[in-house]
Amino acid sequence: MKALEKVGTQRGTTFPLGATVMEGGVNFSIFSKHATGMDLVLFPSDELDAITIVPLDPVVNRTYFYWHIFVNGVGAGQQYGFKAHGPNDAQKGLRFDSQKLLLDPYCRAVANWNHYDRQAACSPGDNTATALRSVVLDTACYDWAGESRPATPYAETVIYEMHVGGFTRNSNSGLPAAKRGTFAGIIEKIPYLKDLGVTAVELMPVQEFDPCADEHENYWGYNTLAFFAPHHGFCVGGNTVEGINQFKDMVKALHTNGIEVILDVVFNHTAEGNENGPTLSFKGLDNPIYYTLEEGTGRYCNYSGCGNSFNGNHPVVTRLIMDSLRYWVREMHVDGFRFDLAAALSRDVHGQVLSLPPLLWMIESDPVLAGTKLIAEAWDAAGLYKVGWFVNSSNWYAEWNGPFRDDVRRFVKGDENSVTAVASRIAGSGDIYVDSRREPNRSVNFVTCHDGFTLRDLVSFNGKHNEANGEDNRDGSDANHSWNCGAEGQSSDAEVELLRLRQMKNLLAILFLSQGTPMMLMGDEVGRTQHGNNNAYCHNSETTWFDWDQLQSQAGLLEFTKKLVKFTQASAVFGQQKAVNASLADDTVRLIWHGVKLWQPDFSADSHSLAFTLELPATGERLHVILNMFWEPLEFELPDPIGVKGWKRIVDTFLTSPEDFTLPDQATLVQERLYRCEPRSVVVLCQ
Repeated sequence: MKALEKVGTQRGTTFPLGATVMEGGVNFSIFSKHATGMDLVLFPSDELDAITIVPLDPVVNRTYFYWHIFVNGVGAGQQYGFKAHGPNDAQKGLRFDSQKLLLDPYCRAVANWNHYDRQAACSPGDNTATALRSVVLDTACYDWAGESRPATPYAETVIYEMHVGGFTRNSNSGLPAAKRGTFAGIIEKIPYLKDLGVTAVELMPVQEFDPCADEHENYWGYNTLAFFAPHHGFCVGGNTVEGINQFKDMVKALHTNGIEVILDVVFNHTAEGNENGPTLSFKGLDNPIYYTLEEGTGRYCNYSGCGNSFNGNHPVVTRLIMDSLRYWVREMHVDGFRFDLAAALSRDVHGQVLSLPPLLWMIESDPVLAGTKLIAEAWDAAGLYKVGWFVNSSNWYAEWNGPFRDDVRRFVKGDENSVTAVASRIAGSGDIYVDSRREPNRSVNFVTCHDGFTLRDLVSFNGKHNEANGEDNRDGSDANHSWNCGAEGQSSDAEVELLRLRQMKNLLAILFLSQGTPMMLMGDEVGRTQHGNNNAYCHNSETTWFDWDQLQSQAGLLEFTKKLVKFTQASAVFGQQKAVNASLADDTVRLIWHGVKLWQPDFSADSHSLAFTLELPATGERLHVILNMFWEPLEFELPDPIGVKGWKRIVDTFLTSPEDFTLPDQATLVQERLYRCEPRSVVVLCQ
């Protein structure tokens, strides 16, 4: 490689970390405690054979463990990387290789994807030509045009979990080819999201990830490379520099339409994998600082199930994570975060579980993050299951409620010993979130998410069908609590298909009729299928993409979902910030349990039905809900209507569209004192 003319440099400063555009040039600062030397590598353009290597003087350009330098005459758009010198002693966890080009952990964009070779980063030797490069950006010049954040209370929030690429990548999305699968594509579909009634989109990972992070394509994105950069694959033309503004355009447009943006962030591991994985950034900069390692062997602890565990409670790594979160809030205007495998972030530098993890405490108490939505996936891949802990002990605002998913599935499937558990979930999971003063919406309720069966597959398959993943169907969960309604997979039996449709409506109805914050999975509203694959992380294809033709073919299910969202969003009994109880307080939702007979719920092992009344005296609202998951019809006693108003039937999932959901102003008046609830059906009455 030939070197360019010598560049002018100055000592530089330790702060800010990363590459910062200043008057006259750019300041570079990076952390490495164990490095003995550091080179800054500058690329003049996309050329592969013309670089400038700037060695950093350990005396002049190092303060404490920070390496820093100011380069004159460079600015935004400059591509760069680092090469770190130091010992290579795997047993001590040191993996320096001065021939490897490394990404800046604080870089705002990543370039050279068209030449990237992951395999070249997995073995010793010079990979400068095929390595990813950091890009200097000045992100402060965007015009937000007076945009304001919706700041929707949890009690009024409906979350829609989506994959940015999969939402609009299908050719039937109606978008120009360049916009499909991009941040710009989401802007085009905002009218659909508004019509559906969602108030927040929870985006699966959008921080730059390696799409080739293992032998399969890494479609989901849970292998982060750079915590400050948007993923190039979601940018029009793959242009990561323009991608910053494209992301901001999306956020601004969603906010203008009252929709919040929640990012699914992955701080428990990175794309560098285990000891056989590539050296891309952290591993080559200071491996024992950034990763949790086994003492004496230097091997990676694997609490994430993805090869390594990010050392989140080391002060340097904690700062990196905090700086990233603040950046996405302050610079990119996002409204919150869902923390993937958040339980792993409670482990110390040796992997032991901490009672008061510094990282989680800092996230919870940070003034920049105050008011944002903080949602924990309260488990990790090594068996640490902490549902309830983040809310009860750590005082985080919300958690994914895994038991809600499992207990509702079991009840709708018709399992024994399921009624007691589903009653707790419907009432806000007071057995999990034990503080009676808590807000019920700290529980993020869901029956499906990206990880597992879609709603359609949940009622179409008894077991997973992941053969296309190439792992002999060993991957993915076996605890699906699914039922195929009489035939495995696609069926031409009209009765089977009718039952499946009813079961999907039952699951959606219980989700939205429960106390808590509902979250639905992209495409469930139109019965999207993955053909029985419950671990479709590696499929960037129609298997995982939203099928826009289903807006017509599944119009009945879509209309039912939209009405359900609209009705529950407009009902004060589902928007309270106090836990439900059986008291008579006017400002508290009163919940009364019933069975086929009033005030006599059947919580026995072989029960498959439940009914309840919800009342909010302050508003005069009153609902009566009947859940019959028995395979025969049952007659349920109805409470006396209050005043001259009778009960109106809003929902009966046994009926076909559009009779299955009638909004209150058009609802049928129920005159009888008994209501015949057909097999495997949900009925909702209101006054």
